[in-house]
Amino acid sequence: MHMADALISPAVGGTMWAATAGSIAYCARKVNLEMDDRKVALMGVLGAFIFAVQMINFTIPATGSSGHLGGGMILAILLGPYAAFLVMSSVLTVQALFFADGGLLALGCNIFNMAFFPCFIAYPFIYKKIVGDSPTEKKIITGAVLSAVLGLQMGAFGVVLETVASGISELPFSTFVMLMQPIHLAIGIVEGVVTSAVVIFVWKARPEILQYAMNAKPLKGVLVRNVALGLLAAALVTGGALSWFASAHPDGLEWAIQGVTGSPELSEPEQGIHGNLAALQEKSAFMPDYGFKAGTEEPSEAAAEEAPEQWPAVDAGTSTAGLVGGLITLLVAACIGLLLRRRNLAT
Repeated sequence: MHMADALISPAVGGTMWAATAGSIAYCARKVNLEMDDRKVALMGVLGAFIFAVQMINFTIPATGSSGHLGGGMILAILLGPYAAFLVMSSVLTVQALFFADGGLLALGCNIFNMAFFPCFIAYPFIYKKIVGDSPTEKKIITGAVLSAVLGLQMGAFGVVLETVASGISELPFSTFVMLMQPIHLAIGIVEGVVTSAVVIFVWKARPEILQYAMNAKPLKGVLVRNVALGLLAAALVTGGALSWFASAHPDGLEWAIQGVTGSPELSEPEQGIHGNLAALQEKSAFMPDYGFKAGTEEPSEAAAEEAPEQWPAVDAGTSTAGLVGGLITLLVAACIGLLLRRRNLAT
């Protein structure tokens, strides 16, 4: 559900950038009160894990579409909403800057749609209400699935509203929303199942992590080493190898756009802020579309057209992107945590 800049006007993009920047500043102040070394480590590892799992698109049967996990609910449940928002912002920023996944103008929209709704609506008003102070496996599964589904539905509806507000006439509200919501309902169900599995794993290993996140407490005294190593190993395997098994079908957003316009992408203005940001992204994205840039390790265009499409798509570029991207995200998220930790110690 990464929006491209073609879907967003400068006015809407700038407004959502401002809203997201304000949310990041607010979250940084709140996280400052609960930060410790263990939470710093968990933020970094979870950032790498979410980056990796977002690389895997899974096919939605009988639709010709695919979906990928957002991960907002996993982050919110394991870190608390404020730290989760910061980590998701790190993931999406790394993806946009270095892998050209999502537009730079649309980055504020993408962060808001994929982080704000799960962290500040689905988590406190759905998950916490269901799980409460006495979690059980049944409650966690129910809360995780429902909150993941509804959080993704809100995010998908946010995409529709942002395109309409941007005046994208090719995507009329009624037609676009009737495609966006059902396909993201199917994606949300898968996300809910995976979210519940990850949360149950952590809950059985270290239930204190969920409890402390819910109460916005530092993880002082909680042993997170085994959980962190398990998530890190999962990130390495997912980004380095399981990413080969990603579906080649268009994702839910592209599928919905294609259903309305006949093409999975809209043409982007070449002049003005759209053109300037596209040029900036072309320079910053050293592995666009999670692969080597043309002219380095990719085959020639003619050879690429002749070669049959294979699945799994075993590719060194994809593996490198998964590992490098996960490492960058880990460092960015951990650095944010360290900065807030130092600020906390200084006050």
